[in-house]
Amino acid sequence: MPASVLIGTTTGLVDATAGRAVAHVGHDVVAVAGPWAVVNGHEVVAADGRRAPPIEAARVACLAQLGGGEVLAGTAGAHVYRAGDGTVERLVSFDDAEGRDRWYTPWGGPPAVRAIAVSPAGTVLANVHVGGILRSDDGCATWRATVDIDLDVHQVVAGDGPALAASAAGLAESRDDGRTWRVVDEGLESTYARAVAVSGGTVLLSASDGPMGERAALYRRPLTGGRPFERCRAGLPEWFEGNVDTFWLDGLPDGGAAFVSPGGQVYGSADEGATWELLADAIAGPHCLSLAGA
Repeated sequence: MPASVLIGTTTGLVDATAGRAVAHVGHDVVAVAGPWAVVNGHEVVAADGRRAPPIEAARVACLAQLGGGEVLAGTAGAHVYRAGDGTVERLVSFDDAEGRDRWYTPWGGPPAVRAIAVSPAGTVLANVHVGGILRSDDGCATWRATVDIDLDVHQVVAGDGPALAASAAGLAESRDDGRTWRVVDEGLESTYARAVAVSGGTVLLSASDGPMGERAALYRRPLTGGRPFERCRAGLPEWFEGNVDTFWLDGLPDGGAAFVSPGGQVYGSADEGATWELLADAIAGPHCLSLAGA
């Protein structure tokens, strides 16, 4: 079981098992990446006091750690910033990314950078909603479009195995560092996926019938071997009333995993999502969940 389950909420960074805010008390914590957090939508701060100048031009939606104590911040309006202690820089290269004129949202508003992942090779994968996944392997100097933007990707992650993305058509996976992708949906009862994580050797994916979250559930599948998804059942309700959203699910290499449900219940697993137990109830205003091992 994860030793620490931290949840960014509207009232601070909450320790789920203790049921209280442990950092940024009274402030809106919308994203977490390692020691860094996005506070009140515009401030990128670290647990040790490091702080970037506020990103006032747009609301920050996600973070990803870079080397050298820096992070990448994705924002509303589909922009990317590089930030560190006392520094922040908008990446003009991302503003010039190919295909940008085709990005959109279903409701007609401006698109946003919804998730960013950095692979072990240093490749940056930026998920635009709705605009597909942009890839940079040259330190963010240039960006190339990869998947069809209408795949409607909601989260991208990259670790020691394949890069993975939760999309409206199911799981998209890449085994060539984000250059090409294929969609996997075998075993899913619904394909509209909002969150993805890796726990040990298992992919965990939240999926439902659509944006309103009908028949929402958590699914699991081995990273290798080509087996279909199976619904996670042991210790969980049959269905959730709403989507397990982007960043509400996380996993660890040791097989630990946790997620927060639409109702604010926090569930944890020690066996790669095979079985689950309730860790906390009624966490209010969740934005993101982050795990630390023992």
